[in-house]
Amino acid sequence: MPATNSPADLTPVERTPIRARTSDRVYDQLATAIRDLRLPPGAALSETELAMRLHVSRTPLREALARLAENGLVTVVPQVGTRVALISLDDVVQAQFVREHLEVAAFSFACGRPERDVSALRETLVEQELAHAKHDVDGFFAADEAFHELIFATSGYPGAWRAMQSVKVQLDRLRRLSLPEADTVAELITEHTTIVDALESGDTSTGVDWLRRHTRRVLEYGPELRGSHPEVFAP
Repeated sequence: MPATNSPADLTPVERTPIRARTSDRVYDQLATAIRDLRLPPGAALSETELAMRLHVSRTPLREALARLAENGLVTVVPQVGTRVALISLDDVVQAQFVREHLEVAAFSFACGRPERDVSALRETLVEQELAHAKHDVDGFFAADEAFHELIFATSGYPGAWRAMQSVKVQLDRLRRLSLPEADTVAELITEHTTIVDALESGDTSTGVDWLRRHTRRVLEYGPELRGSHPEVFAP
């Protein structure tokens, strides 16, 4: 669990040639920092400090914070301030339901395709093993995300993965909190390997069974993590 409550590792929001609103880029950076626990649950957010760190004015920052509040990622209390929302296990359960059903559907479609190239998926397995060996939690999480995104890409429905992201942040925070456990990471890699093997052979039944088990793991982590980190969970 990161000890810092400071947004010190946030970087300035740069102008890009793409016509993207500044508030959208601010939202993306803050949402990612919340997901990665660089802005941990309960952390106080100062508009003044955030505006300085991100090199933006108050208007786009406030627009981004309003969106974060709508998505349940921050809480805004008038006359008190803004804080990163605590982790709600109810929200995690809702997000897990969405993820499981979309990913099972994506896997089933992928298995039904006559040409199933799993080489990119196997490359992410190598990246996961390397990150695990180096105790690189950030590297493993990135490779884990790439793995699941590739299942959607292989299915022909990459847009479903993108559509799921705003809901999945709630789930991802709990996943990140569990990852320092070496045994957990090793078990995840084993499950990923089994899922890829099933996809390559077109074994939908086995793959779906393991994928359901895999995506439901996070529900098992919740009570134990709330016991060891009560300060980051909502009552």
